[in-house]
Amino acid sequence: MVVGHVDEDEVRDQPVGGGELAAQLPLVRAHALADWTLKLFDCSGHNARMKRRPGAAVLFALAILAAAGASEVGAQPYPSKPVRIVVPNATSGLADICARLLASNLGEALGQAFLVDNRPGAGGTIGTAAAARSAPDGYTLLAVFDSHANNPYLFASLPYDTLADFAPISLLARGPLVLVVGTKVGSSTVDELVRLAKSRPGAVNFATVGPGSPARLLMELLRLEAAIDVTMVPYKGAGLALGDLVAGQVDAMFATVPSVSSHLKAGRLTALAVTSARRSAVLPGVPAMSETYPGFVSEAWVGLLAPAKTPREIVARLNTGVAQVLGQSEVKRRFAELGLETAPGSPTDFDRWIRAEMERWGRVIREQKITLE
Repeated sequence: MVVGHVDEDEVRDQPVGGGELAAQLPLVRAHALADWTLKLFDCSGHNARMKRRPGAAVLFALAILAAAGASEVGAQPYPSKPVRIVVPNATSGLADICARLLASNLGEALGQAFLVDNRPGAGGTIGTAAAARSAPDGYTLLAVFDSHANNPYLFASLPYDTLADFAPISLLARGPLVLVVGTKVGSSTVDELVRLAKSRPGAVNFATVGPGSPARLLMELLRLEAAIDVTMVPYKGAGLALGDLVAGQVDAMFATVPSVSSHLKAGRLTALAVTSARRSAVLPGVPAMSETYPGFVSEAWVGLLAPAKTPREIVARLNTGVAQVLGQSEVKRRFAELGLETAPGSPTDFDRWIRAEMERWGRVIREQKITLE
C-alpha cells in the first residue's frame, strides 16, 4: 500500500543544522501518511472533522508507524542480545557446571552470548522464583536439577508453581548415583547389605547430605522397598560424608559416580549398585538397583526451562540449539566426566520427565514424612 511519496534516501543524505535530517524521518513519514489519511477520509465523505484537525491525522499516522516499528522489532531473529541462564545454586555445583558447559557451546550454535547467573539460596527456590518472574521473551532461562521436582513436597509453600510458571525446553543430561559401602561392612551385593540391615535393625548407618538431597531420598526409597530399619547420619557436605565412609565411621551412602571413582579404583569403597534403569557405561560391572528391586530407578539430572508464556518459536529455537550442542562428541565427553549422559529431547518429553519425578519423590517424601526442619 502506497501512503504517500517521500524520497527517504534523499532525506538521509542531507545534513541539516543541529543534527541529521534523517532523525526527522519518522515525522516525514507521518506527514506523508497523514496526507494519505486525509485523502482517504475525503473520498469516504467523512472528512470534515479530520480536515479541521489535521494534527489528529498526524497523530493517527504516528500511531500506525509506531505499531509498524514494534512489529519490525518483534520480527528480529532470536536471539538478538545476550541470554541469561539462572542457576539456582552456587558455583561448582552440578547444575552450575552443566549450565556453563551448555552456555559456552550454545553461544556458538546460536550466535549470541549465553551468560550464567548464579542465584543460590533456600534450596534453589530463590533463583527459581527470580526466573519465574522474568519476562517471557527468551532472554532469561533457568537451569534446574532434581531438587526442582522435590521442593513442592519439602516446602510448605513456594513463591512459584513448579509446572504452571515454566515452559520446558529440554532435559540436558542425566546419570545414576551409586550405592557404596565401606570395606569394613563386608557386603558385596545389595542383597547382602539388606540382609545385614534386617539382622541388625537400626545398626547400619547411612550417610546423607541434606533432607531433600538425592542421597537422602534414595536412602528413604530403599527403606520402603526393602522394608529395612537403618540409621540416617546427616552431613553438611558430600566430602565430609565420603571421608567418614572411607574411615569406617558410617557404613553406606548413595553418591555421584565422579565423587567416588578414585575410592573405588583404590579399593577403599565397594560399589553395590547404580540407580539407573540399566547398568552404567561408567561402571559397567556394577549391577543396577532395578535388578534387585524392579522400579528402583532414579538419576541425577539437569534441564533447561523458560518462564511460562515464552513464545513457542523461541522455545523451539532453543530446543534445536540444545540438541545440536548435546550431539557434539566433545560435549558428550565432558558430561561423561561428570558421570552424566547427554539426554536431549522435546519440550514435551522434559515436561513428562519432571511430572514423573514429582510423582515418584512426592510419594517417598509424604510416606517417610521428610521435612526441611
